Parts: sequence; structure tokens; C-alpha cells
Amino acid sequence: MLTIRKLAKSFNNRVLFTGADMTINYAERVALVGPNGAGKTTLFSLILGRDTPDAGTIERDEYTTLGYLPQEGEAVGDETALDIAAGRGAGLHELETILRGHEKAGTTHEPAYFEAQAKFEALHHPEVEAKAKKMLRGLGFKEEDWLRPARELSGGWVMRAHLSHLLVLEPDLLLLDEPTNHLDLISLLWFQQYLKNYPGALLMISHDRDFMDGLVETIYEIDDGKLLHYTGNYTSYLEQKEANYERALAAYKNQQKEIEDLEEFIDRFRSVSSKAAQAQSRQKALDKIVRLEKPKPPRRVFRFNFPQPPRSGQRVIALEGVYQAYIDERWIYRGLDLDVQRGERTVLVGPNGAGKSTLLKLLAGEIPFQKGERKLGSQLKLGYFSQHRSATLEPECTVVEEVMRVCPTLREDDARAILGSFLFRREDVFKKCKVLSGGEKSRLNLVKFLVDPPNLLLMDEPTTHLDIHSIEGLTQALLKYEGTLVFISHDVHFIRSVATKVLHINNGTVTPYAGGYDYFMEKTGALDARAAVTA
Repeated sequence: MLTIRKLAKSFNNRVLFTGADMTINYAERVALVGPNGAGKTTLFSLILGRDTPDAGTIERDEYTTLGYLPQEGEAVGDETALDIAAGRGAGLHELETILRGHEKAGTTHEPAYFEAQAKFEALHHPEVEAKAKKMLRGLGFKEEDWLRPARELSGGWVMRAHLSHLLVLEPDLLLLDEPTNHLDLISLLWFQQYLKNYPGALLMISHDRDFMDGLVETIYEIDDGKLLHYTGNYTSYLEQKEANYERALAAYKNQQKEIEDLEEFIDRFRSVSSKAAQAQSRQKALDKIVRLEKPKPPRRVFRFNFPQPPRSGQRVIALEGVYQAYIDERWIYRGLDLDVQRGERTVLVGPNGAGKSTLLKLLAGEIPFQKGERKLGSQLKLGYFSQHRSATLEPECTVVEEVMRVCPTLREDDARAILGSFLFRREDVFKKCKVLSGGEKSRLNLVKFLVDPPNLLLMDEPTTHLDIHSIEGLTQALLKYEGTLVFISHDVHFIRSVATKVLHINNGTVTPYAGGYDYFMEKTGALDARAAVTA
């Protein structure tokens, strides 16, 4: 289906690929992994023909169709979410233009023409709209939002509409760049289940370990300009990578011992006439050795002993009889009662729009409510981590200064090591806060919470903008955290590792499950329920 041979690509004298090879077969599920900046998205651009390699070839079968979901959505106009999902927006006009262009140029034999023609015919199939509605429903859209102009929707919802469109098209090879970023947990589970039965091949970039484990059968890792092939899912890849390193390290050590022994014998006996011939023989053997490079250890999770928060009272915070509605008098909660106890690690789950972020903001005191009471426990030190929270940063401070400002006892070397584990590399730590991107501000706030933790930590999607190793580092830190945690996340591996209690939120009702994620799934059959809705 897709074959890459001897691929080379550089940017600004930085080599991304050199002699890289990859093969994707029909219906194969493949994940592309590597550190941020390794070239994953660049490889997608090369496959899509949006960029050209410096050397090598990228070949795909003549009739193979491609579908691509970028990390960020395209600008939208007056088309509705249903229009986007069914392909009746700008995409349809673009296909018509491509077809007319090929027909006029007499190039109807080219793969690009066949791909555009296949997409065009698929969009005019009578079952397209029904399928588009199924995809929108599965990805969390409410029926009343299907006909809303896309320009009124958030970027995340627009991305879901575009993802629905790709699933309607069913291209032979689906390229997904961080497809779970804009999905809530329930929609993510539906999407993962849908892809298990997807008829085409998948090539994905993802930081969601559980998502990859449930789907992929092949891993390609970008390492030193090469594409290294592993058979199995992400967890299997980690095990193989570690085993390969141990074997390579053992071979390196054995060779070093052999070289050391030969050199010692040569140095000792080269001047001894009775041993000169043996020394010369060993010198020849030494000269013939092809020396192994010391293998680089796999990137491992950074571990740091974060300070523990002051101890709170047993009852940390409570909401009693809370009524909360938006300005349009659309009620979110009516008579909500919630009691948070010391030491609980609680995840809020439920469909988008159910009120998860609203509940977190109510606990944090960030939004008002119309009736009821918010009660704070004794010795409470509350911290609220929002993805969009940047007001606490000092604009003129550098990144490393900002961390040390909130924790003066922290040594600069330790601060820089922690920042490195959260994707602030080398000179990044000397950037001023005022020039940071939204993702960088989010990560910096996360580090600040960890080095000076409150005893009640409220976190909204803390793993966003992190890579897999950073997520694992955050997980390890929170497992050692002795305070109380309430959080929202769509990263199943993170939830499964951290949460000891689940609050399911739907239609203003909060249902507690005094167990972890697997217990909640067993009791509710949440995935089966969503599958039934979209059947």
C-alpha cells in the first residue's frame, strides 16, 4: 500500500531522516513514535505530498486513497457540522475543481484523479448523510448541534466534525495526527472501538498510550534519522526496546573487556622476546575488531521527590444543595451535593457538555452559583490547574526563574531537570514567560503545582501538551502525592494509573463509584451504551 525507501530530509542543517525505510500493508495498524521534534508530522507531510524529500522515494499503490486528520482544524464558514461531516462544505467544491482540472489537462490516468473521483462518488452515495449523523453522534455531538454553523463551534468540535467526515469517506489509508486531543473520554472509547473494525489501514501519531495499545500492531520509531520497525503494540515496543538496549549494552561491555584484555597483553609482552609473536598476533586480532558504539539508553521517566503538601482536614471540601445555571438559564446542576475526603484521587467522567469542567470550577470557586453552599475544610490549600490559566505567570521572569520563584529552596539544576522532563529543553528554560505558547504556559503551570503542591489539587486535562514520557513522569509524581486530587482527563492509561474513585456526570446527575476506572467500566458498561446509541 505504502512504501518508503532510503528517505532523506533535512531542515536548517538539521537531519530528520537519512536512509529511512517504511512499509505499510493493507489494513495494517501502525503508530509512529519519537520525541517531540523528531519529524513525525514532517513524515506525514512527505507522505501527503505537501513536502518533498531530499532523497529517496515514497510510493503508494495507484488506487490507494488517503485521508488526513491534522492536529489543528481548518477555517470554517457558514457550513454546519453535518455539512462538514457529509462533505458538503468547501471539500466538495475542492474535489470538483480537482476533477475538472485533470479532465481538462487529460491526466485522468493519474492517482490523484482516481483518489478525488473515489471521494466525490463516496460523498454522493445516498447513505452518506445517515453515516455522517452516526459518526457525529458517536463523537459526542448532540442532535441540536448538527445544524449549528461551524463558526459557532469551538476548534475542538470542528475537529470532531472533520474526523466524522474522514470516517464517512473511509479512505484506504487514514493518517491521524493526535486524533484523541479533542475527544472526551466516552467519545474516545467509541472512536477506539470503531477503529478496531475500520476496513482500511491506519498510521497514527499519538501520545495516548492506552489508545495505541488497543489498536496498533506495528510501531515505527524515529531514531537517529532512521525508521526502526517493531512488531506489536506500544507496550510491546517498550519491552522490545529495553531488551534490545540490554543486549546491545552487554555486547558492548563484552567487546570492551575483550579489547582491554588484548591491549593489556600487548602492552605487557610486546618487549618480551619469548612473547613477541603472541603479542603481534593479538595486535592483528585487535586491529580487525569492528568496534561497537556504546548504545544510548532508552529515554526513561524522570523521577524527582516532590515536596508533600501540608495535611488538610478529613473533609477537604463540600458542595451542599448547589444550583448552577448559565446566563441563558440553562441549568447544569440542581441541588448538587458533593463531599470530597482527604486522600481521594477522583476522576470526573461523562460526555462533553455534561458539566465536568463546571463542577471543577465550582469546587475551585472560579464561577458563581445561584443557590447552595460551598464549604471549605480546615487547613485547606487549594490549587486549580486549568489548561488556559496563565495569569499567575510573571511575564518578565524566565521559565526557570518562575519555577524557583514559587519554590525558593529548589536548586537550579533540579529545576532545570524537572523542566526538561516536561519538554523545556536546553535554552527553552531561559525564555521569558511572556513569549511562551499556550501549551508551554500550561506545562509551566503544571511544574509550578508539582514543586509547591496544594493539599487539594483540581486539574482539568493535565496531560494535554505532554508527550508519553512526560505523562508518565506526571503519573509517578501524582502517585506519590499525599494530598487530595480531583481531575478530568481523557487519557485512559493516566486515569487507570491514578484514579481511585470515579464521579460519572450526566444530565446534572453526579454518580460516585468507589473504585478505579476498570471498576466504573465494569459497573456501567459505558462503551456498550455508546455503541448502542450509534448502532
